[in-house]
Amino acid sequence: MTIREQLEAREARELDSRACLSTSAGAVQRLHPEEPCPYRTAFQRDRDRILHSNAFRRLKRKTQVFLSPVGDHYRTRLTHTLEVSQVARTIARALFLNEDLTEAIALGHDLGHSPFGHAGEAVLNAICPHGYKHYQQSMRVVDCIEKNGEGLNLTQAVRNGIVCHTNLIADTLEGNIVRFADRIAYINHDIEDAVRAGILHREDLPADAVAVLGDTHTKRITTLVAAVVAHGTESIGMAEDIQKAHDTLHTFMYANVYHNHTAKNEEQKAKNLIEELYRYFRKYPEKMPELYCRIAKETDVDRAVCDYISGMSDRYAVDLYTERFVPRSWK
Repeated sequence: MTIREQLEAREARELDSRACLSTSAGAVQRLHPEEPCPYRTAFQRDRDRILHSNAFRRLKRKTQVFLSPVGDHYRTRLTHTLEVSQVARTIARALFLNEDLTEAIALGHDLGHSPFGHAGEAVLNAICPHGYKHYQQSMRVVDCIEKNGEGLNLTQAVRNGIVCHTNLIADTLEGNIVRFADRIAYINHDIEDAVRAGILHREDLPADAVAVLGDTHTKRITTLVAAVVAHGTESIGMAEDIQKAHDTLHTFMYANVYHNHTAKNEEQKAKNLIEELYRYFRKYPEKMPELYCRIAKETDVDRAVCDYISGMSDRYAVDLYTERFVPRSWK
């Protein structure tokens, strides 16, 4: 037996009967057939492809909540992704589900996020005729954009988990774990960042939610993870009282942080920047890199411009805007 076959046999012996195995024919189907790896299962291979992708590296310079915050300890889209992966893997391991599949979905779930967080997503959705949702763009990244247009050729189970991570029910329990882990991670780490920024004080949090979930980041994560684990594998969820407290905290964060003027007072500038870049490359598509010129010819210009801009890091978008629209001193 190859090492991969031994790992697959271990999955069959040790994982829950509802787990998605690396030998499940439909789940490991790829857009383009390829020979299996002798050392890694199909989902381990997907995880590695995502980790080595350009889009994954760019996440380190993409906004989570605060645009270009001053300080090393604020989350970026990359650190958010790593925290989601940690929460999701903990749940999958405790439920004896497929940890490799869970990790691959978690690491790939935000690959299509735009620069400047949800502000960038909103403006691209408004100006691109095709619309723009980051989870759908994540699929374009892994299928059509990475590796100079070849795509990563991921398995169906990983692709489905990525596209369903925001508000759809995934085909696998592992995909649904990531959907819960994403929200568990971002609500709690965004509380920490908002307190660090002085936008929130810990005593501002709704008392009824704190009483159920805990008064620290660690306690809340522990309570929520434990609730998902206790719910079992019939479906992925949590007890009603825990879910209610979680939803209360979620509503509070939208009202007091995600739509907070102090936290978001630079977003209009970011939206204007993206609009200007979009109009410019819509008018001069030949100024885009070769890959996106090719996409423009094969599909249309709007699709190509949206792909190009959505892949930019915050810093790259600002630098490109400065190069195109801000006059330089004459020497």
